[in-house]
Amino acid sequence: MDKYVKVPMGGDVIKQLRAGDYVYLTGTIYTARDAAHKRIFDTMKKGGELPLDLDGTVIYYMGPSPAREGRVIGSAGPTTASRMDKYTPDFLDAGLKGMIGKGKRAEAVKEAMRRNGAVYFAAVGGAGALLSHTIKKSKVIAYADLGTEAIRELQVENFPVVVVIDSEGNDLYETAAERYKV
Repeated sequence: MDKYVKVPMGGDVIKQLRAGDYVYLTGTIYTARDAAHKRIFDTMKKGGELPLDLDGTVIYYMGPSPAREGRVIGSAGPTTASRMDKYTPDFLDAGLKGMIGKGKRAEAVKEAMRRNGAVYFAAVGGAGALLSHTIKKSKVIAYADLGTEAIRELQVENFPVVVVIDSEGNDLYETAAERYKV
């Protein structure tokens, strides 16, 4: 069943999401990849002020290509989530509620998701041009010097994702593979 979710999102909504659900996100999400994660992490460890409030936030692991004329953003496909795994448990403990990427997550991330009631979504790799059409506004809010890895605030409308890991730790990558073993 398709689900339509406003972001940022709270715990009540997250508890209703199950691994395998098709979800359409509408509202505000943020982009951050490797370099931005390291800076946020270092700032957290020093007790500094973060460039965004992680509480209830969804981070999309994406670095867009330049926008074509008349477009808000260029191709906006997901990057491999495991590259952020060393930072993610701390982000989840600080209030992060959702992540969008592709690929598997480390057990420490899954445990932090269960502990904090968070969810991991997958966006379709290779569909970045199509995904960009659901992004209505984009602005750099931090770390502009990182170029495509800067933190962006995105306004999305019906951004399509699949719940891969739900707040109870159910992992679609594991259950789907098990179902099709010969």
